[in-house]
Amino acid sequence: MPIHPREPDPVVPDRTDPAWEGAVRPPPGDLPHSDPPTGRGPATDEEPGPDAAGGPAPPEDEYTTAIQELEDRWRRALADLDNLRKRHARELERERTVERSRTAAAFLPVLDNLELALTHAGPDAGAIVEGVRAVRDQAVNVLELLGYPRHAETGVVFDPARHEVVGVVQDADAPPGTVVEVLRPGYGDGDRQLRPAAVTVAKRE
Repeated sequence: MPIHPREPDPVVPDRTDPAWEGAVRPPPGDLPHSDPPTGRGPATDEEPGPDAAGGPAPPEDEYTTAIQELEDRWRRALADLDNLRKRHARELERERTVERSRTAAAFLPVLDNLELALTHAGPDAGAIVEGVRAVRDQAVNVLELLGYPRHAETGVVFDPARHEVVGVVQDADAPPGTVVEVLRPGYGDGDRQLRPAAVTVAKRE
């Protein structure tokens, strides 16, 4: 039977052999390689935009400016609130003053009538005079409690802020420029005056 020649065993090159240096090697570009892991998934050619989740943080000076603006608005709001409270308190006090003045003015005709009744009653009117005088004193006290004291003093120096001259008389016993007689009492003082006292004044020489 025919005998086939035996194929020789493949020769494994010895890499230590200097001849190996000249062996043909595959080019570096043909070798498979992989990019180093970045933890961001597959690499893409596009950079993440500012709208992407976790975008670039705004600069620190923007936060500082925003905080300052909020503080300024807060301080202005507090100042406006304080001014509003003070204005409301002033308006409330002014309304109270006007109401007190209106209420007190309503007493004036009553007091005037009582004054006339006491003037014409005479010294011997008895109990009627005493009753009218008590009512008059009570009304005067009410006005004083409301902040409008009665002024009907004689012998005091004429004060244009408190007195209204209705006559000038010659009186040797009264110094010139003093109140001789009060024809109608005044009520209140200063900017809370209901009316000045109507008086006659001693004539100046």
